[in-house]
Amino acid sequence: MLLVLTDEHKEHLGFLPEVDSAVVGEFGRIAVEFLKKGSNPKIYEGAARKLNVAVETVQHGVEGLMYLLTESSKLMISEVDFQDSVLVLGFSDELNKLLLQLYLDNRKEIRHILSELAPSLPHYHNLEWRLDVQLASRALRQQVKPVVTLKLHLETDGTQSARVLQTDPATLLHIIQELEHALAEVKTNHCRRILRNIK
Repeated sequence: MLLVLTDEHKEHLGFLPEVDSAVVGEFGRIAVEFLKKGSNPKIYEGAARKLNVAVETVQHGVEGLMYLLTESSKLMISEVDFQDSVLVLGFSDELNKLLLQLYLDNRKEIRHILSELAPSLPHYHNLEWRLDVQLASRALRQQVKPVVTLKLHLETDGTQSARVLQTDPATLLHIIQELEHALAEVKTNHCRRILRNIK
């Protein structure tokens, strides 16, 4: 699978052939540090001073390199596909090999960082339900007022929690229809193509 780069990303990476290969290697290290600890403007300013270029140019170069490495790592692109993806940029063979080596050296670490950044969301564990129907009250002798009570047990990182929800049957039927519609949407070819690219 080839990585498709937008014109903006190509423009950001266009700065790399103008600098030495050691600088590109340093940009790769900064890009991985960016993922771990976040952006550091002081690093960009120092590098811009040494290279006599604008701070934005250095920042865009690092961010473009970071995007290239993270997207390639996310998709687990093979060496050949990575080289073909980078070939579009029109870089020299030496720079292409350097970018490939950066990718190969850092892809496991980047995947590990990305997996840690993913939010840990609660997921379904169990569901208890009860249907209560009020048939009459002092004010109204004949009435039917059904209420569905749901106790949803969730699990997050091994700890369990419970949420109690109450609704009327009409709303519950509407929720069921919307969830069934969402499940049907996931089965379409368009969604399958997107899910395949995410993995």
